[in-house]
Amino acid sequence: MSTRGHFGRRGRGPTDPDRRERIANAAIAVVAERGIEGVTHRAVAAAAGVPLGSTTYHFATLDDLLVVALHTAADHNIARLREWERGLRPDADLAVALADLVVRGLTEERAQTVVEYELYVAALHRPSLRRASVGWDDALVELFASRTDDVTGQLLAATFCGLLMQALLADPPPAHEGVEAIFRRALRGPTPESL
Repeated sequence: MSTRGHFGRRGRGPTDPDRRERIANAAIAVVAERGIEGVTHRAVAAAAGVPLGSTTYHFATLDDLLVVALHTAADHNIARLREWERGLRPDADLAVALADLVVRGLTEERAQTVVEYELYVAALHRPSLRRASVGWDDALVELFASRTDDVTGQLLAATFCGLLMQALLADPPPAHEGVEAIFRRALRGPTPESL
């Protein structure tokens, strides 16, 4: 999904049954370009190519719009993650695969990663967003635990999220080898000399 650009004008009512979804996707695009503070009904309407009244008709408040945007972004992210997992061989080196996933989140999927964290942080102050944020966390844990165990799955999910957040702000971003080393340590546990 592109997070930039105009979503095109469509007809009204029954001739435009996907308008609500297009508005939600436009909200995600606005978050990617301007951050959470840039989300207004007017900005989203412009990005979706719909009249201003359409956004307020479908989403009475900005929180309503952000809830749907977060659910939509989380659903897209979870779908991408499940596709990634299906593509892994059973004997794949999980540390390498997870490092690849982090690097992809910082490069070709950077816009989606920024949106994810913008909305995730917004959930700290907007209780209505928390359910979708927790759903994303639960999906990460479930997926990583399916390759390891419950506790390791939680550790990998927390490590994955933390690394992505730090790496988004780092200049230069961390090297693949460093990210892989962190996941390798998380997968094997502490060494005797570190205890």
